[in-house]
Amino acid sequence: MRKSVFLPLLLVASLFLSGCGIIDRYFLPVPDDTVQEIFEAGNDAMQEKDYVAAAKYYSRIKDDYPFSPYAVEAELSLGDAYFLDKEYDRAAEAYRDFETLHPRHEAIPYVLYQLGMALQKGYISVDRPATQVEEALEYFHRLEQVYPDTEYAAKAEEQIAACRKLLAQREVYIADVYWSMSNYQAAWTRYENVVKNFPDVEDVAEYARKKGEVAYLRYREGTSEAIREQREGTWKNMFRWL
Repeated sequence: MRKSVFLPLLLVASLFLSGCGIIDRYFLPVPDDTVQEIFEAGNDAMQEKDYVAAAKYYSRIKDDYPFSPYAVEAELSLGDAYFLDKEYDRAAEAYRDFETLHPRHEAIPYVLYQLGMALQKGYISVDRPATQVEEALEYFHRLEQVYPDTEYAAKAEEQIAACRKLLAQREVYIADVYWSMSNYQAAWTRYENVVKNFPDVEDVAEYARKKGEVAYLRYREGTSEAIREQREGTWKNMFRWL
């Protein structure tokens, strides 16, 4: 009787011991050297300019091993991989995530600069809303104000000028559209906005000043003509009544 009970227990114990490898595989943390291999594979892909593959490696670390020693650097490198692949919307999202998760990290000045650059480069044409250029401008200003002694603050100054030129060109584009529609009052208003708000963008401001002067004259001519026609129409109606 005692022997018959012992044999099943021995069998269960042997199965348990043999299954430890399976338990380790599915329930225990993956050793850090495995994460290191993934991280190094991502770095190798970056060196080879295979940014799509690099992003996949870094995303895997970010999603599957968020507490790994390699996670923070992988999160930052993910933004760089997207940026170099010209996936600017994804890059901006990755940089935003990094800032949110690590607001005091030493790389934040770099992250803010890259975030501004991603937003700026994602703006492809003056006929599109310039919201992201305005947002980029905010990041560059913030970089100058909060981290003035960093190398990225100096770089931000140049990008602020670039963003302001894009915004001025966008405003002129809208003014030109109104001009083409013979809506000279609206065109003049837009040109005036450029002259007043973007004097530092000298070439665009000068163009807006010249076009604005003509737009204003045409607007006044149109107004005078409308008044004259209205008066003539009033007199004609009076004679018809008589």
